[in-house]
Amino acid sequence: MMAFNFVGCWALFVKEVRRFYSVAVQTIFAPIVSSLLYLLIFGTVISAKIDVFTGLSYSQFLIPGLVMMTILQNSFSNTSSSLIQAKMHGNLSFVLLSPISPLEFYIAFIGAAVVRGLAVGLGVLVVGLFAFDLHMIQPGLILLFALLASAIMGGVGMTAGILSDKFDQLSAFQNFLIVPLTFLSGVFYSISALPSFWQQASHLNPFFYMVDGFRYGFFNQSDVSIGLSLGVSFGFFLLITFINLILLYKGVKIRD
Repeated sequence: MMAFNFVGCWALFVKEVRRFYSVAVQTIFAPIVSSLLYLLIFGTVISAKIDVFTGLSYSQFLIPGLVMMTILQNSFSNTSSSLIQAKMHGNLSFVLLSPISPLEFYIAFIGAAVVRGLAVGLGVLVVGLFAFDLHMIQPGLILLFALLASAIMGGVGMTAGILSDKFDQLSAFQNFLIVPLTFLSGVFYSISALPSFWQQASHLNPFFYMVDGFRYGFFNQSDVSIGLSLGVSFGFFLLITFINLILLYKGVKIRD
C-alpha cells in the first residue's frame, strides 16, 4: 500500500489556491459585493413583508443566509471551473501523470474550494457584523457548517467538472441545479412562512439543512432540529465524496 503523498497533495492544493487568488477581484471581491447588494435590496425593500424568527429583524436573519449562499456558490465554482479549464486546455493530463493518488487529488481540490468559500463568506460576515447587531451564539457550530458546506459544494463542483466536457454543460449544471437549489434553501426566508406543501418540498433540498444549521449557530433558532441538519449535511458529504472517489479511480472523462 502506497504512503500518502503529503508533498504532492500540498503542492496541488497551493496551486489551486494561487489559481483563484491570482484573480481575486473576480473570485473573492466580486461575490462579496454581489451578496451585499442582495442585503441592501432585500433588507430595505421587502423587510416588512416577510416573517422571520422571533426577536430578529429581517436584515439580521438574512445575513447568515447570504454568507452561506456565497460559500455554497463559490466553493462549487472553484472546483468546477478549475477542472473544466484543465480539461479543455489539456493541463489535466500533466496532473494525472504525477505521483498523486485520486484521494490526494480530491483532498487538494476540496481544500482549495474550502479556502475560497470561507474567504468569500468571511468577507460578507465581517460587513454584517459591523453593520448590524449580529451575534454568533455558537461560533464552533457556525465554523463546522461553513466547513461542511464548502467541502460538500467543492465536491459537487468536482462531480460537475468531471462529467462536463465544455463550459456550456457546466453552465447548465449550475444554472438549472445549483442556483435554484441555493435560492430555494431558505436563504431569503424561513420555510415556516411557506404553505405546508412547499415546507415539505424544502425538506427534500439538501442545501436547506446547511443554511438552517448555519443560521442556528447565530440565533439558536431554526426551522428543523440541529441534529437533523448535521446528520443530513454529514451524509451528503460522505455521499458526494464516495461518488467523486469512484469517478476519479475509474478515470471517468478525465483519462480519455
